[in-house]
Amino acid sequence: MTTISVKIDDKTKNRLEKLAKSTSHTRSYIVAHAIKDYLEVNEWQIQEIKAGIKEADAGHLIDHETVLEKWETKLANTMD
Repeated sequence: MTTISVKIDDKTKNRLEKLAKSTSHTRSYIVAHAIKDYLEVNEWQIQEIKAGIKEADAGHLIDHETVLEKWETKLANTMD
């Protein structure tokens, strides 16, 4: 494990302390998990963007009408 220091504003610190108290976790535990979750989401997103660019560069594109039709169908199915 490594220790790092971060600067946060008072409002964020108060929210962190409140959450720590209500969940019986330490501030460090919450911050460490928040950083881990943030990294996982952003690494996934960057990977998917790069994959999408690679597909587009290879000419694998879907026309606007097809995408629109799929989303309209999906939306209609969620309203049923």
